Amino acid sequence: MMLSPDQTDPDLPWGQSDPETVLNVIKVECMADEPSGGDSKSRSLPDPPLTREEKRRRRRATAKYRSAHATRERIRVEAFNVAFAELRKLLPTLPPDKKLSKIEILRLAICYISYLNHVLDV
Repeated sequence: MMLSPDQTDPDLPWGQSDPETVLNVIKVECMADEPSGGDSKSRSLPDPPLTREEKRRRRRATAKYRSAHATRERIRVEAFNVAFAELRKLLPTLPPDKKLSKIEILRLAICYISYLNHVLDV
């Protein structure tokens, strides 16, 4: 049934004469359409699949992964230190057993290589 603009249906909210009543009716109807409490929606739906990055983060959070990573890092650092020790043996210093830091070893190696290039050029 179609109503003309001057006819009103008392069952419709805008058919009420009081604006506050219209707003309250609309608010109640809108609230009834929304699901009550966002928790029920998340409980009923399954968790979305994890992204590649989320899977990687979860895998890295395990004790087994951390232990394996620490072992790999220890081996890497030991190899790094062995390489510095070998380089240190090749560099001339006075006294020969003088303890040098890694940056000092690198700087001394640069100077020694420059010196050897100079000797070969002469």
